[in-house]
Amino acid sequence: MNENRANMGLSSPDEGWRRARSQPSLPEVHGSLRVPKTGSWIKKFLAFVGPGYLVAVGYMDPGNWATDIAGGSMFGYSLLSVIVLSNMMAIVLQALAGKLGIVTGRDLAQACRDHYRKPVAFTLWILCELAIAACDLAEVIGSAIALHLLFGIPLVYGVLITAVDVLIVLLLQNKGFRFIETLVVVLIVTIGGCFVTEIFLSKPDMGGIVHGFVPSTGLVTNPAMLYIAIGILGATVMPHNLYLHSSIVQTRRIEPTREGKRLAIKYATWDSSIALFFALFINAAILILSAATFHRAGMTEVAEIGDAYRLLTPLLGTTIGSILFGVALLASGQNSTLTGTLAGQIVMEGFLNIRLAPWLRRLITRLIAIIPAVIVTAIAGEKGTTELLILSQVILSLQLSFAVVPLIRFTNDKRKMGEFANPPWLKLVSWFIAAIIIGLNAYLLYGVFFGRA
Repeated sequence: MNENRANMGLSSPDEGWRRARSQPSLPEVHGSLRVPKTGSWIKKFLAFVGPGYLVAVGYMDPGNWATDIAGGSMFGYSLLSVIVLSNMMAIVLQALAGKLGIVTGRDLAQACRDHYRKPVAFTLWILCELAIAACDLAEVIGSAIALHLLFGIPLVYGVLITAVDVLIVLLLQNKGFRFIETLVVVLIVTIGGCFVTEIFLSKPDMGGIVHGFVPSTGLVTNPAMLYIAIGILGATVMPHNLYLHSSIVQTRRIEPTREGKRLAIKYATWDSSIALFFALFINAAILILSAATFHRAGMTEVAEIGDAYRLLTPLLGTTIGSILFGVALLASGQNSTLTGTLAGQIVMEGFLNIRLAPWLRRLITRLIAIIPAVIVTAIAGEKGTTELLILSQVILSLQLSFAVVPLIRFTNDKRKMGEFANPPWLKLVSWFIAAIIIGLNAYLLYGVFFGRA
């Protein structure tokens, strides 16, 4: 068996790992989607389309909206270049996550468990669970704010209503993985359609948009602009997305050969890269809308989602602007719920090698998010939920480095990846990205806890 694998140019699946593999990632859907062996490259590529869009959801969740709104209202179109830079970093890291899953047959959580000693793996699991709870908290608050803005439902009740999505997710999982992917794409298209209309109504300065994609010297000379830029960069790459992507790429039934894996890596990278350009459009659209309305009107301190919703109607001269904003926010929150559920399952099963019933796993994480949201909302109202949303992004920033560094280490290791290990240029690029993320998040966290200049 090992001789055959050697003849195919593949290393043993457990070579270079401290522990052998125990079970496949997401076993109920692992290898459940067939990849055609014949036909055009388009037909084969379409078989891989889907996981990238589930990943892209994390780059347009409610937690990112506040920094985009603040950046547009304060500095106009100037920070569009930062959104592009953060998206490029995300494309590289997600490509590495997909490659890890395809080549090793492990998701990132399983890889950490099989590589590190138990105390280290357990610590990484705790940190990741905190990040998922923080992400879930952002989804809860975002959905509750959307329900409040669209239907006048009090925030406390909106937070409680989000608990119902536990049942919705369970129903969707029973319909197959392709159905979940399709629904996510539909919601992303809904979000995109809302913002296309919003941009058309706001009549932005096209020259300003083009100029905004060129990095500004203000990023270095203006401390306030630098801080907002760091907020956009630091909160863009979501740690749970790396775990998620390394798992769901394995839902495709590929040929376990050198060529089969090479094609899978290529098409999976195309899928995630194209999907992340949609996330780039959404984030850029939020900033452009904010710049074209609030900044142009001299409102340079709009940073809260609720304020943005209420101000869009008088500035655009039509209620449809606010309504579309609220619909996009609700779709964003629900989309994040779907991917958050899968990420939670992947992390728990991967790190601990145990399985809980999906409804119980989801209920636990939902209660962790709902309880603080209910308490803060009841005491402090909308302002409190905004501060809680910011706190969730701080927690995500804290955990990010603990996901990025293992991912780069594993994909650089020839003992684990064989001929698919990162080439020298990609090693350099990936470690440079890691250094930027670690440095910027450290600076961001310092500013949050000790105040910025």
